[in-house]
Amino acid sequence: MTPLVNEPDSIQITRRETDNFMEFDLRVDDADVGRVIGKQGRIAQAIRTIVYSVRSPYTKRVRLNIVDQNS
Repeated sequence: MTPLVNEPDSIQITRRETDNFMEFDLRVDDADVGRVIGKQGRIAQAIRTIVYSVRSPYTKRVRLNIVDQNS
């Protein structure tokens, strides 16, 4: 199996709560951002589909954000 990213040690996931959502921010190494997003956003959409299909203990909706390290 081939890993999705070249720098797995730089993956960070942080959780924050807003009024309507439980948001998870995914940060990866700058060199891996394109790999995580994929062509036309297909990989990012597949990741979100998996995340959203999992039963959540939160009463709020879950949202996954892929965050640019520079922001």
